[in-house]
Amino acid sequence: MVWAQRAFVALVAGALLAGGGMAVYVQRAFPALDGRLAVQGLRHGVSVQRDSADVTHIQAQSAQDAWFAMGYVHAQERTWQLEFNRRVMHGELSEVFGPATLETDKLMRALDIMGHARRQYAGLPAHAREALQVYSQGIHAFHKNLPQALPPEFHVLGVKPGGATGAVWQPEDSVGWALMMALDLGGNWGNEFARLSVARTLDTGRLWQLMPPYPGEPPAASADLASLYRQLGIYRDAATPANPTDTLGGKPEATSAAPQGTGGVFSRQVSQGMLAWAQDLTRNAGTSEGKGSNNWVLAGSRTVSGKPLLANDPHLGLSAPAIWYFARLKAPSGTAADGTPIGALDVIGATLPGLPFVVLGRTDSVVWGFTNTGPDVQDLYLEQINPADPGQYRTPEGWMPFAQRTVTIRVKGQPDVVLPLRTTRHGPVLSDVQKPHAEVLDLRKYVLALRWSALDADNQTVLAGLQTNQAKSVDALFEALEPYHSPMQSVVAADVHGSIRFKAMGKVPLRYADNDIRGVAPSPGWDARYDWQGWLPSAQAPQDDGGRGWVATANQRVTAPDYPHYLTQDWALPYRFDRIAQLIEATPRHDGASMQAIQADVLSLATLRLLPHVRKASPQHPLAVQVQALLHDFDGVMDAHRAAPLVFAAWTDELARGVIAPHIGEDRFKATYGKRDYRAALEGILERDDAWWCQPLSCADQSAAALVRALDRLQADYGPDPARWRWGDAHPALSSHRPFGNVALLAPYFDVNVPSPGDAYTVNAGQYNAGDARGAFVNRHAASLRAVYDLADLENSRFIYQTGQSGLVFSPRYRDMRATWAQAGYRNLQRQPARMQHDFRLVPAP
Repeated sequence: MVWAQRAFVALVAGALLAGGGMAVYVQRAFPALDGRLAVQGLRHGVSVQRDSADVTHIQAQSAQDAWFAMGYVHAQERTWQLEFNRRVMHGELSEVFGPATLETDKLMRALDIMGHARRQYAGLPAHAREALQVYSQGIHAFHKNLPQALPPEFHVLGVKPGGATGAVWQPEDSVGWALMMALDLGGNWGNEFARLSVARTLDTGRLWQLMPPYPGEPPAASADLASLYRQLGIYRDAATPANPTDTLGGKPEATSAAPQGTGGVFSRQVSQGMLAWAQDLTRNAGTSEGKGSNNWVLAGSRTVSGKPLLANDPHLGLSAPAIWYFARLKAPSGTAADGTPIGALDVIGATLPGLPFVVLGRTDSVVWGFTNTGPDVQDLYLEQINPADPGQYRTPEGWMPFAQRTVTIRVKGQPDVVLPLRTTRHGPVLSDVQKPHAEVLDLRKYVLALRWSALDADNQTVLAGLQTNQAKSVDALFEALEPYHSPMQSVVAADVHGSIRFKAMGKVPLRYADNDIRGVAPSPGWDARYDWQGWLPSAQAPQDDGGRGWVATANQRVTAPDYPHYLTQDWALPYRFDRIAQLIEATPRHDGASMQAIQADVLSLATLRLLPHVRKASPQHPLAVQVQALLHDFDGVMDAHRAAPLVFAAWTDELARGVIAPHIGEDRFKATYGKRDYRAALEGILERDDAWWCQPLSCADQSAAALVRALDRLQADYGPDPARWRWGDAHPALSSHRPFGNVALLAPYFDVNVPSPGDAYTVNAGQYNAGDARGAFVNRHAASLRAVYDLADLENSRFIYQTGQSGLVFSPRYRDMRATWAQAGYRNLQRQPARMQHDFRLVPAP
């Protein structure tokens, strides 16, 4: 440890200081929280104060100056986060990290995130473009003045903000970041490809047992998928090239030679860690597995005060710094440069660095919260290649040429990669850049193209976000959200007048009645019946005015059984929603404390469903008696301080490996398992006592064997005494820094780590990836924030998230919310706090 500490100091000092003092650099890296600074671009002075909860309060004389200051503050606090995120969406990571991130860059370039962002930005009304422009100017103003030293990431990695051009953040980048959020939350192409992949070894009936429809629903697709794909001959055989560039005439990819010596060890760890992160991103892009959130709103008839209460906890990937930054924006009404009226701003809540508005929060009279609705807005299409001309693909009108373009990706330490890309009438050809596609499909005959609604030019999600910040009522909020496009969100809202409402906001495609695949798996792209028919009218979107006194969403099916439109088959299992409903109904009238208690709840209804099966297991193991006693007393509460949750989690993991992997093959299991935990499949197999899946053993024997393997693992990892095992030790909430969370020497400083309770099915969620070799049970996806709003007195609102407001690793504000978050505590979210901790003022430069 002493050596590691000395090496860390030497490494950072050597890279950063070159003759200066470490203490001097650290001091210069802190942002100015007090004082006065003149900057170019402001019209009038702006007050930037921070309260005792460390919420930043921006008060300006115009909305434009408020948005400018928001950009400045985001750059001041989160400048490395902005730089990293900009490089992700531009497909420019490899310029810094070398070939480790090349697959991610190729995917971003194939999707053409920034090309679509520029077109969508051009389609925004002038006043919305102005908001993004002044926000960008605020970020640039920070870098132009640079009153503080850049964070260590820039120095250690040798990165210049904005790259070669110095364009640290352009207005179009804000639109691009909104698209990246849609990519993270609005995808199901991964499920479609998984069904195509496993259909190679399973018939369609077994496929639906492995990936069951939503409880109580029949399979959405009536087509015999396995038979269809066999008849088309889509699968690759061993003699077919697996590299997608082989079919495009592209150049073979260079490989990285890890540097030697001390610097080489560091570079190698960064490279290996970024490779793991990039593989995870590309593998899980286009999948909604494990991505969930909770929100609920209670009418005054169900509260102690007689006024509504609202709670929200969006579940996102944990990172350090966090994805959110809490701020208040206040400015009087005014006009945009084109004369458009701008309403007064007085809004507080969670902002996303990269966007100039509060995404989740409240004004002085209305509150709102989001969860992911998860409709099917992505369809994969099998595009058949013309055997006589590989530059053409089949359409309903005959053979048509691919639209082709070439991009160049700069790769650190290696020659540039020249990447040819193709597009069809449906969208980008993903199989040109997705290695798993190339490993499964015969790319000489077929490629996979993506139709994704978020890429359409009419996407004005950013405009909706700007408008919400001016809303004064529930009606006004949903009117403001009308331009909202992607990803569709289940919005709950309440106002001080007592109104509550839920409505799913966003665009969803409609499919033809004779579409017998309905987007659950790749469809023949030359058959017009699989094209989209149109769009769901906003008036027909799922909605509820709270007639029973409350509305809750937790990514479950939000449509009634008689709802006339098909939205998706891939809703989240309803365990979190069912538990929220139980807890709401258990108390006649709620207050802020009972709302917070619901957010903290870690009883797993999914665990209770499978618990009888593991209790019946009869493992031949030295620890069996002791462990079965633990399981007998286990009540399904996934408490961080208990051993039974760890035993149960290890057993379900081993059961999936023992029952499913032999039937679909180890490689296919490894490619599809992880965040997709096959829980619904396991439930069905055990409850049916399904001999086919459990063969060659009985299901009871498979269960016992899984428990033996689980106990062997746990004994090796945590010692021979089960009474000393703790779920929280195996299941820490890990907010990982990019990229230094992947460097063993630096991770203890840059990562934020705390033991945590819960699982993917508890209200207080703690989702893990059992297929992750870095830590099968590590909680990497949880409540990215928690907020509770009291409409009787909005100053009683509360919030928390898992790291801290600062993105600077040296700052005490980098991780100061960690313990409170883990203990389900809160901070005040007040527009008018009793006192301010810091007072900073931005003024126009002369």
